[in-house]
Amino acid sequence: MSPAAAGSELLVRGAEMVVTMDDRRRVLRGADVLVRDGRIAAVSRVPGARAAALARRGGTVLDAAGAIVLPGLVQSHVHLCQTLGRGLADDLELLTWLRRRVWPLEAALDARTARLSAELGCAELLLGGTTAILDMGTVHHQDEVFDACRRAGLRAVSGKAMMDAGAGVPRGLRETTQASLRESDALRARWQGAAGGRLGYAYAPRFVLSCTEALMRAVAERVAAGARVHTHASENATECRLVRARTGLPNVAYLHRLGLAGPRATLAHCVHVGAGERRLLARAGTHVAHCPSSNLKLASGVADVPALRAAGVPVSLGADGAPCNNNLDAWRELRLCAQLAKVKGGPTALPAREALWLATRGGAAALGLEDEIGSLEVGKRADVVVLRPRALGAFPPGRDVYARLVYAASAADVTDVVVDGRVVVRRGVLRTLDADRLRALAGSAQARLARRAGL
Repeated sequence: MSPAAAGSELLVRGAEMVVTMDDRRRVLRGADVLVRDGRIAAVSRVPGARAAALARRGGTVLDAAGAIVLPGLVQSHVHLCQTLGRGLADDLELLTWLRRRVWPLEAALDARTARLSAELGCAELLLGGTTAILDMGTVHHQDEVFDACRRAGLRAVSGKAMMDAGAGVPRGLRETTQASLRESDALRARWQGAAGGRLGYAYAPRFVLSCTEALMRAVAERVAAGARVHTHASENATECRLVRARTGLPNVAYLHRLGLAGPRATLAHCVHVGAGERRLLARAGTHVAHCPSSNLKLASGVADVPALRAAGVPVSLGADGAPCNNNLDAWRELRLCAQLAKVKGGPTALPAREALWLATRGGAAALGLEDEIGSLEVGKRADVVVLRPRALGAFPPGRDVYARLVYAASAADVTDVVVDGRVVVRRGVLRTLDADRLRALAGSAQARLARRAGL
């Protein structure tokens, strides 16, 4: 799906509240969001005559009366390629989960199932109000993942998983160092900046235990030259012990020594990091993607988000993959993040408006798009969500819109979604992919995939 055509106009009209997430955290009552050529042209009340003229010119008017309008949510760690594995890898800890379930499933993917898996994930994300992601694929079929994102209209920075080492890695996922780098470089050349800039590339060495130091150093050279990198780190206590035994360093310290650090690096999880590693992350400006549901379900632990933020570490949110969550719902991650922070740091450790910041501005920064998305401001790309809380559990709404969004909203409340100025969800219906078709194909496709994986 291409970006909004030149000369196109869109008006999100008459919101109850527009939650801008700008630097002043402005909440505007009765405001409109005017979009031209895919960018926000105004966030203010548009006179009725002007709105009528826009409609006559063929512009699109979305009625947001009684709704909350906010920036699209950004998830900084997902695995679209894993969506078909939902429900096939439950009640296991991380390393067993990888070796017995997830790696065999990924090795069994072919181009068709990789595409379907990615399409299922894209559909779920968009319908729930997630408009941008940082995604890690598997070793093969990454073109299928990118093409699914392109057709769905999702904003995505993604990359193929890189795996040239590791115990228990299936033959279908093991690659040589040079082959991994060549394919990654070729994918970056094909997809960086595609779909009018909506797609981007991040090198994705899976984690220290499945990558040689030579591979990691080669990726670090590319990062130093301007590329992005996305990897896992310090998710599981056993993983951390194995990394220290192999490298002589804690996980995050090892990655930083290699050069896999800085504003163009995002480390998923960081559950088990001490004060020294938090200082390393903060000094370098390395992003941490917090995945609370995944960390709980895999019994990995609870990341100390208050301590990370107090140290100055940039934090964002992600659902991780469907087999370890088992959904891609940003609203659940948002609520859980805020609640778990209170367990770690007390009731004021992460106020609702700061939690929403992680899911918008924090995510935008983790994707390297802080100047383009994450807030509703003039000049930014128009990634917009219209949300109408309708369940009885959302009433009365209370006085604080941030609390309403973080503690009471759900994916079911999302009615309209705009990405890059194009309406991709209208009145709860996905317009870019056939959700009913995906739902109908999912069960049989999963069964075939599981048989090929030997599960």
